[in-house]
Amino acid sequence: MNLIKTALTQGFIRCHDCGHLIKSKGQVTCPICGHSVSARKIQSVQHTTALIISALCLYIPANIFPIMTVTELGLAEPHTIVGGIVVLVQSDMIPIALLVLVASILVPLMKLLGLTLLLFCVHHQWQVNARLFTRMYRIIAFVGRWSMLDIFMISILVALVDLGGVAQVIAGPAATAFAAVVVLTMFAAKSFDPRLIWDHQLT
Repeated sequence: MNLIKTALTQGFIRCHDCGHLIKSKGQVTCPICGHSVSARKIQSVQHTTALIISALCLYIPANIFPIMTVTELGLAEPHTIVGGIVVLVQSDMIPIALLVLVASILVPLMKLLGLTLLLFCVHHQWQVNARLFTRMYRIIAFVGRWSMLDIFMISILVALVDLGGVAQVIAGPAATAFAAVVVLTMFAAKSFDPRLIWDHQLT
């Protein structure tokens, strides 16, 4: 059985910026946009692994520690992301609660698990459905562009804070951790080279 014929095996590489196809197997300069082009992103697996491990380490405190502390009339009450979702449900704001649950907990977790699976696939040279795994990567990369933290945090604030009273909201340690998880997963998706999935696939 032979390896799947990719552009690289046929002597072509694609520019990461403009998409121009170049007849070369080494690192060259794109004649169209002038950017440096290589057959594969340099140390893609190592960079992605480091970012994923960092994001996984921060994902736990992002969901355990308070994301904000609400002080109203001198009484301070810390809230986690899960606590905010519970308050939204109790306030009959179930659609918003589901949105926060999916966007703030499930999506980051699925992105981390998905990228980890892709890394295992490349590292161990698994024989998989390369088209399916490439689509999965594209979905992960697309979702990362729409990680709008402000909308979800405002949704929690609306449920937690009585805007008619005297209240103060202070960001907790989980807010920084959560923002870091989103940023790290975006960088991880950017640093991963999906073309590596095809390099060891058999026909």
